[in-house]
Amino acid sequence: MFTALPGALAAPPEGKDVLVYSWNSNMGEFNPHLYSPNQMFSQNLIYEPLVHYRADGTVTPCLAESWVISPDGREYTFKLRKDVRFSDGQPFNAMAVKRNIDAIMFNHERHQWLELINQLWKAKEAGKEPATVLDEYTVKLTLHDPYYPALQELALIRPVRFLSPAAMPESGNTSKGIKAPIGTGPWKMVESVKSEYVLMERNEDYWGDKTKTKYLLIKIIPDTNARVVAFETGQIDLIYGGAGHGSGQIGLDSFENYRHVPGVVTKISGPLATRALALNTNRFPTNDIAVRKAILHAVDRDAMVKHIFMDVEQRADTLFSPSFPYCDLKLKPYDFSRDKAEALLDKAGWVLADGAKYRSKDGKELALDLCFAGNDTLMKSVAEVVQGDLKKVGIKVNLVGEEKDSNLARQKSGEFGMIFGSTFGAPYDPHSFVSSMRVPSHADYQAQLGLPMKADIDKAIGQVLVSVDKTKRQELYRYILGTLHENAVYMPITYLTNIMVYRDGLKGAHFGPTKDEIPFETIYKD
Repeated sequence: MFTALPGALAAPPEGKDVLVYSWNSNMGEFNPHLYSPNQMFSQNLIYEPLVHYRADGTVTPCLAESWVISPDGREYTFKLRKDVRFSDGQPFNAMAVKRNIDAIMFNHERHQWLELINQLWKAKEAGKEPATVLDEYTVKLTLHDPYYPALQELALIRPVRFLSPAAMPESGNTSKGIKAPIGTGPWKMVESVKSEYVLMERNEDYWGDKTKTKYLLIKIIPDTNARVVAFETGQIDLIYGGAGHGSGQIGLDSFENYRHVPGVVTKISGPLATRALALNTNRFPTNDIAVRKAILHAVDRDAMVKHIFMDVEQRADTLFSPSFPYCDLKLKPYDFSRDKAEALLDKAGWVLADGAKYRSKDGKELALDLCFAGNDTLMKSVAEVVQGDLKKVGIKVNLVGEEKDSNLARQKSGEFGMIFGSTFGAPYDPHSFVSSMRVPSHADYQAQLGLPMKADIDKAIGQVLVSVDKTKRQELYRYILGTLHENAVYMPITYLTNIMVYRDGLKGAHFGPTKDEIPFETIYKD
């Protein structure tokens, strides 16, 4: 499949003014208001938010140069920049903001995991306009309730980013598709050849600092080993992203080797999110809390950190790092102890009969499925360690490796015993992640569905998101996160990092403020 925009080239360019990167899958149609197969890092190249999230946790101007929040916390009035145009020449103004917000409202059910969208929709249901044009460059967003993380969620890569109104379908409903990927960002998409490459070109009319290179060529390379070969042979200039999570950019053994190669630069970011396994409380046998707690005690995560993650990622003991707001709760970690695991199983009646490899109870074998994306070699290694550790205490683990889309569908349907996932990282954590727990958009809803207090957890989440009292907010987060921890719904594994590999002739490479933002704009060949 070939998709080209006006100005497409006959073949991908080469040379000093072309930065070559790679990704492990196709990037969809670059719809700013939708999710997979649209890839977050590539959406971020074309489309911009009203406000930026910075690494220090602050929110700064982007397409909006200033804003005022009403005393009741329900209205956000934004003064927009007057020097911005979409890459098709259309003006960016208050009407463009409104049309994009209206487009998002068409598909509000798909976005209900995000409380900001819920608040805008509830305002609409109450007879208020979610987005109101006050003048050409002033727009007001109206929420139903005060929502303390509203600015952080306006900074997200999706769905509140802005498409040229001329690129919208006549209905205005972008959930049905877009005419072309036209944004205000520093890059514009020139052409896309499915399973081969995507070519981005510098937006010469960009309102901000121009990109250091004219072209960004993104090659589609699904396999991490093939990516390493491409780097070795000079076919790509940069490896950037997670090690076997999300993008699966490079194996940690290859990364470790590069740390000792002259002329090659390697970098590791700080902690960005939490890698974890979700345990299904609504499915046999993990519906037994004794089984879940035994699993958490039986897996040697320190050994994983040393031998699989090679100390590039550090062990996580709780669902969120204590460094995130409201998450320093001093929760007691589940320590590695096979004795504790076996004692829990014994007490719960899971018996290891003479000659049997695995425990059973009431004639049912203690067996469960551990599901993961099959092309993620790092997750496969972790899964195999989990399988081996649990076998030592009499728990049978069936490994289910499958295509990424099938794995995502399984998360929503609940067809798993344990399944890999990660928190969203900044600026989502903890508020956006706990908000998403209330709907089956990720594995969390299904994993928690068997808890007797699930309704109470969801109620507390609804309360914490609109609370204006910081003390009350802290109490609610303590209940939500403490309850999930005590009921062993998650096995935190490590704190995710991004890693980078490039030759020392490449300049301007640094990590973005969030795990899905890659600052290609500053990178260039010396």
